[in-house]
Amino acid sequence: MSAQIEVRATYMRGGTSKGVFFVPDDLPAAARNDAQVRDRLLLRVVGSPDPYEKHIDGMGGATSSTSKVVLVSRSMRPDCDVDFLFGAVDITQPLIDWSGNCGNLTTAVGPFAIQRGLVQAPRHGIAVVRIWQANIGKRIIASVPMQDGAVVETGSFELDGVPFPGAEIALEFLDPGGSDAEGAQLFPTGRAAEILDVPGIGAIEVTLITAGNPTVFVRADALGLSGMQMQGDVNGDPALLAKLEAIRAHGAVAMGLASSAQEATAQRPATPKIAFVSSPQAYRTSSGREMAASDYDLAVRILSMGKLHHAVTGTGAVATAAAAAISQTVVARAIAAGSRPVLRVGHPSGLLKVGAEVSGSGDDAKVKAVRLSRTARRLMDGVVLVPPGF
Repeated sequence: MSAQIEVRATYMRGGTSKGVFFVPDDLPAAARNDAQVRDRLLLRVVGSPDPYEKHIDGMGGATSSTSKVVLVSRSMRPDCDVDFLFGAVDITQPLIDWSGNCGNLTTAVGPFAIQRGLVQAPRHGIAVVRIWQANIGKRIIASVPMQDGAVVETGSFELDGVPFPGAEIALEFLDPGGSDAEGAQLFPTGRAAEILDVPGIGAIEVTLITAGNPTVFVRADALGLSGMQMQGDVNGDPALLAKLEAIRAHGAVAMGLASSAQEATAQRPATPKIAFVSSPQAYRTSSGREMAASDYDLAVRILSMGKLHHAVTGTGAVATAAAAAISQTVVARAIAAGSRPVLRVGHPSGLLKVGAEVSGSGDDAKVKAVRLSRTARRLMDGVVLVPPGF
């Protein structure tokens, strides 16, 4: 019998996600030189496709937050230190969607790059890691705390959606509007608000924005929802999931990301994201904490890979902050009047703070930067074992 293949890997949590991190040079030669072989290898690492939706025979967690892979390498760009490629692994299909970024796992890229010797870092203080997000062609700056020559991985910064505190890592998403990789503008249709005609649903107002990741925003009340829904309310309702997917898929077509709604559903499950928003109301978080309407500015529920996320995706936070800062969007109209340097977002797990720097207004607005903080740490470092032939 042939022995299993050992592949150097690090299992990391970043923000409210976790995934398997690799340096491309550590992959088997065939996987380094052929994208199809690479994807077969990475699918086997995660344990997809799994008709039982458990990822029993792999490193995945069988949710959109935990079925992810990351490749990090030294960058040849003079303005960046590392290149970062992210893959969202489908649970039941043999598919890795490389169309977008994961803002949460972005948090772990800087620490991983330092720990693997891809960048130099100061012995004490803050290591500034300049990241090239290869999926969407954007620059991100990570500020990673260092002590005694090592990345600080524990601390007191609390992130709702993560059960334990950690060391704060500040992220700055530079010029996140549009996508250099796909040539998209901040508002791909040229308008801050749009009417989509979705078969079987009818006309529905949305904001189609590309910031962080392409995202479709819709008002919760337009869906007949309160906006306070939790994971069980949405993920246990097949009719609602189908309705949201139909809107998402037709939004993808309107944004020029797919030629048909069917293609968007089958081949592009990771992007665009879809989120529904509402004005603040009192609710109880998934951990049992009571949130008053005065505790936050905007309620957001975002779906990832067809399921409601237990918090807010990192790129969803970027898109939300950008859209909230532009008055004509459906997001901004769900917020009480008045500009906010820091937006307080209420989500199923609690609260997220994010700030956007925007110039101009309406259809002509430009997003200069979006800033937020997360935590990250290594969960396992060593080798992952893959059956021969994978």
